[in-house]
Amino acid sequence: MRRADNYLKLNGKYLKEAQVLLERGDYVQASEKFWSAAAEIIKAVAAKRGLDIKSHGELFEFVAELKGKLNEPELPRFFSLASALHQNFYEDWLPAETVRDHGEAVEELVKRLKQET
Repeated sequence: MRRADNYLKLNGKYLKEAQVLLERGDYVQASEKFWSAAAEIIKAVAAKRGLDIKSHGELFEFVAELKGKLNEPELPRFFSLASALHQNFYEDWLPAETVRDHGEAVEELVKRLKQET
């Protein structure tokens, strides 16, 4: 439980930081914070179920499992958008509006998974 709580705490921290960075117009840094928030909520759900996720591949695999188990067909799409934000951190190619839209997808992902923590 302790790991799940830590991941959940980090999730909230990163979401708040992402919003501040969006307001400042720092879309590259906001992108990475949104990605981190998405990864942390997934790790929190996994930890609650006794699983320890260590890689990007494991994150995607677990999201695919959750899609069926929770009857949430949008989870993989939301997480893929978060992954695009992660890439944007390194490449800085997404328009500001796209970063905002993808950030909203991350917030929806978090909302849907929070009840599983």
